[in-house]
Amino acid sequence: MKTAVWLYLFIFVAFFDLHAQYPILSPFAISLGAAPSFVGLILGVYSITHLPGNLIAGYGVDKFGSKGFIVFSLIVAGIVLLVQSRVTNPWDLLIIRSISGFVLAFLSPACLSLLAKIAKDRVQQGKLMAGNGMVHTIASVLSPAAGAYLVAKFGFANSFTFLGWGLIITGLLAWFGVKEHQYKKAAAELFPHGHLPVLQGDEAAAGAPVGPERIPWLFYSVPLAISCSQGILFFELPLMKETHGSILTSGVFFSLISLGALVTLSMLFLSRFSPILRTSFGALALALIFFGMSVHWPLPMSASLFLIGMAKGIIYPAIASFLASVTSSNKYGRIFSILSISYSIGAFIGPIVAGQIRTYTSPYFFAFLFLMLALSLLPIRTISAPVRA
Repeated sequence: MKTAVWLYLFIFVAFFDLHAQYPILSPFAISLGAAPSFVGLILGVYSITHLPGNLIAGYGVDKFGSKGFIVFSLIVAGIVLLVQSRVTNPWDLLIIRSISGFVLAFLSPACLSLLAKIAKDRVQQGKLMAGNGMVHTIASVLSPAAGAYLVAKFGFANSFTFLGWGLIITGLLAWFGVKEHQYKKAAAELFPHGHLPVLQGDEAAAGAPVGPERIPWLFYSVPLAISCSQGILFFELPLMKETHGSILTSGVFFSLISLGALVTLSMLFLSRFSPILRTSFGALALALIFFGMSVHWPLPMSASLFLIGMAKGIIYPAIASFLASVTSSNKYGRIFSILSISYSIGAFIGPIVAGQIRTYTSPYFFAFLFLMLALSLLPIRTISAPVRA
């Protein structure tokens, strides 16, 4: 389990660096002279350049393993952040963010694939995925406030420099800490065909194929919509009147989201329920919260953000657990790369939409619409199909 501890460390540092930038990137871009619509493009391009990286990672991780991609992603992303600390105009920031999006696209599929492989059974696999969600959440609890504090104390340039060196040092540690070879053969023996859905009726009689190819493509509309709604939130929150123009207040608000996620991640009994049902009901709850925010419901902003975090704490581990349970070990890289692509497309669309419509209507209403549309497209058989014990 030493490898799991190392992976959690890398995930923590990477997401700490990423979330630490959420409350400061919009003000940083504006300080360089960027218009709100261009700020949305800067935030969104980071996600769209994930796409080629995710595609390469999907097949590369399955063929060559995770370690090289983890080391490359961390070190190069750190170097890019050092360069970002010297940016002086919005177009340079756009280019730097696009490069950063590409190199960090390798990290999540590589880490999730290796986490799934080191498990000794499906129960432990689910726990490791939940642990990934916990580490991610703890990092996102601490990092927004920490990023805002760094900027308030040292300025934008020094803050990006500190974060960049943190990634580089962690990448060097990954070279020595990740031991991968011993898990490949064991995973191939334990999970050769995944934990497959039971086919019923005509499908079973016809000998319909099972495995990753049976995951309906429309299922990925749910993570896409979830990521889109989060992109809208991350764009809009630092610019809302509730923050009073304070970067530190924005950081505290982002930390509230993560605290809410930490609450539901701590409810271990939730893992007893079907992951697809957790995904569906969590997304529905998230949609209703965004609708409430769009119509200015009486709940204060802090309470709304805490509820958003609680919904996220249910959704993200459930999606990863579901995909791991229906996938063979030699295709973990590909299936998690498709998941990352869905997240990337959504995170690109969200800030762009928010930047274009915020002067006409509440962007949170569009977050509600995206989530409800995705849920309406979710295939019934994905929800109703049982999973073999």
